[in-house]
Amino acid sequence: MTKAKNTVTIDNYLDSHYIHRSNWLRAAVLGANDGIISVSSLAIGVATASITRDPILLATVAGLVAGALSMAAGEYVSVSSQTDIEEADIEREKLELEKMPEVEMQILAQIYEKRGLTKETALQVAKELTASNALAAHIRDELGLNEVSQAKPIQAAFASGAAFTAGGLLPLAVALFAPVAQMEYFLYGFTILSLIMLGAVSAKTGGSSIPKAILRIVVWGTIAMGLSALVGYLFGVKV
Repeated sequence: MTKAKNTVTIDNYLDSHYIHRSNWLRAAVLGANDGIISVSSLAIGVATASITRDPILLATVAGLVAGALSMAAGEYVSVSSQTDIEEADIEREKLELEKMPEVEMQILAQIYEKRGLTKETALQVAKELTASNALAAHIRDELGLNEVSQAKPIQAAFASGAAFTAGGLLPLAVALFAPVAQMEYFLYGFTILSLIMLGAVSAKTGGSSIPKAILRIVVWGTIAMGLSALVGYLFGVKV
């Protein structure tokens, strides 16, 4: 009978960390949070100044559609700009490696020396990595780019737009079924519950503090909805 070997592969080790989820998780949480808060805030603002359901529904649907498209487009443009910068830096690094390979190897060695290696070891590591794949070494260690941090515009845009839509569907459902007279209170209550769940899920997925995430998202959501309700009350127009 043989004992099971307690081996740890690189893939298993990386799976125990959460940084590889940061790109899509940030976009998804931002989109869902924005969908819940902005659509609810818009609906609350209209609800406090309305005695009928139609204006509330119109504002909610318009806010949901416009917000989802805006989030997706904004995320795509923003992340694409980051991608353009990364690609330009990589091209610049290729030229530098062709024109002055020795200087670039010394730069690599200095990076490793600053990280704690002795001068001799740092130079040896730089030589071996340069011989293996010089560009990859410089992209990773000089530019600080890797598969985790590299920008992915399509992924970010889809995550933001889909998450915004998912978040905005809750206030739409409340606007459809809640009594008009107490609409703003139903919207606030269900929105807070949704924000609590979103904060807990995002913290659990990212391996961070759940209470801290919930507190942060609830406080800012309450401020946004409170100010929107105040605008509705101040105008005092009943439609």
